[in-house]
Amino acid sequence: MSPTTLPAGPEHGHVTFLGAGPGDPGLLTLRAVEALAHADVLVAEHEVLDVVRTHARPGVAVVHAEAGPYSGPLPGTGTPHPTVVDGTSTAAGSPAVRDAAHLVMEAARGGRRVVRAVSGDPGLDTYAAEEMLACVAAGVPFEVVPGIAAAVGVPAYAGVPLRDAQGADVRFIDARTASDRCWTEVGVSDGTVVVSTSLDSVAAAAGELVAAGRKPDTPMTVTVAGTTTRQRTWSATLGTIAQTLKQAKVLPSPEGGRPVIAVVGERSAPAQRDQLAWFESKPLFGWKVLVPRTKEQAASLSDQLRSYGAVPHEVPTIAVEPPRTPQQMERAVKGLVTGRYEWIAFTSVNAVKAVREKFEEYGLDARAFAGIKVAAVGEQTAKALIAFGVKPDLVPSGEQSAAGLLEDWPPYDPVFDPIDRVFLPRADIATETLVAGLIELGWEVDDVTAYRTVRASPPPAETREAIKGGGFDAVLFTSSSTVRNLVGIAGKPHNVTIIACIGPATAKTAEEHGLRVDVMAPEPSVHKLAEALAEFGLRRRAAAREAGDPVSRPSERRPGARRRRAT
Repeated sequence: MSPTTLPAGPEHGHVTFLGAGPGDPGLLTLRAVEALAHADVLVAEHEVLDVVRTHARPGVAVVHAEAGPYSGPLPGTGTPHPTVVDGTSTAAGSPAVRDAAHLVMEAARGGRRVVRAVSGDPGLDTYAAEEMLACVAAGVPFEVVPGIAAAVGVPAYAGVPLRDAQGADVRFIDARTASDRCWTEVGVSDGTVVVSTSLDSVAAAAGELVAAGRKPDTPMTVTVAGTTTRQRTWSATLGTIAQTLKQAKVLPSPEGGRPVIAVVGERSAPAQRDQLAWFESKPLFGWKVLVPRTKEQAASLSDQLRSYGAVPHEVPTIAVEPPRTPQQMERAVKGLVTGRYEWIAFTSVNAVKAVREKFEEYGLDARAFAGIKVAAVGEQTAKALIAFGVKPDLVPSGEQSAAGLLEDWPPYDPVFDPIDRVFLPRADIATETLVAGLIELGWEVDDVTAYRTVRASPPPAETREAIKGGGFDAVLFTSSSTVRNLVGIAGKPHNVTIIACIGPATAKTAEEHGLRVDVMAPEPSVHKLAEALAEFGLRRRAAAREAGDPVSRPSERRPGARRRRAT
């Protein structure tokens, strides 16, 4: 077997040519996600790997022609060696293109389901048609899953409509391969022109349109990294775009060859874009936000931050471990089954997880809670219980904390409560507030250490340098321990970084560590904390516009600039 030949297998396979869209992972179609979930082999362009890989099943082989000859078996024949094929970064007919088609064909002939992912839409990809013809020649069945083309998706994210009620003509042109005839045709048209080009060739493309007959004062927008949180759009005219980019210091640039989408025509007028630029106007657009929590807890918070346009960066500061002596927890769980308790109170998601794991160890499930009243300290803990199959009987109606739980907790009544005991599984460092309050209400409490919280390992050096050097725009502190642990394992955040705290106690700890608190949640909830940061971002954006200043992220501020406390 030659180095580039894949292992043989059953004769018939299948290839799905899949459009991965212009960059935003949320733009993948449902059919694309389904195809990725069933793929045995993923052949993907380098720039779309992050978009498609998360939807592929575990163990999928990812093949890359540029990484060298394929050196390992595919799934089902041994341990795969992940690589990637990028057939669009070279000229047609080159060895890399032939390798891409060859690897796709060989994988398919082996009876495997192959997904060939390309940026944008397969119908507009330079080499996808060549690979489809190779499938036809080899008798390999294939299908096409369309994707959102960059020429359509990027203007939509930039707030630049391509047509209006008058139904103006829309022309698409790729400046990198366009002939003189193409430029002449779009030049004489008075409709909208969508130009696919590169950042260092924008001015040349504008010149071609002017030479072909377009007026120099025709509005033009240029968008780089469209549909991603790195997106940036400039508004100018055909005659001024070169000067606009020069003033913005984007040309010349080491990354000048980055692909861009330019829209030329009245639809891209700056005044209209200011009203329709919904994506870049998100409150935390492009903000790099540090989320120092346990990885399990960070997921939902990160999703919320993304909805505000932020780029969350999760850094675990707390690791959760079992108690050093498990006997107390084991006795308490057995007591749940034997009817020892009237109530069980969960003060965290981790407490739910600890009890659930102990249940699974004993072969128990949610039915063991029958006849026992269940309390949750807040919404997130309640959601974890519901996922376990348990609907809590008590969730604080006010403040989501131990104090809020005590406000709603009923006093022990020997007439209505046959049992006077409460099981409280909690962390080893939890406060005594809830225990003391329950005793005062007449309850007996089995205060049990269900898990231990320990300081996590330091993050990578690159992350530590970004924290101390002002590389993050904001950091969310969700407890005093996250403050202490982050400073302990990574150092103190730079003074340009916006500090957001979940409540007064956390804010006090932050200030004790020399941090100035800019944002505080109106109530102790991680989601309210994210909302508060988003509102801060909106006020900051509005203040910059009112002052006539460009909207910038906190990390882009001048070193040593004074910071304001949020009001």
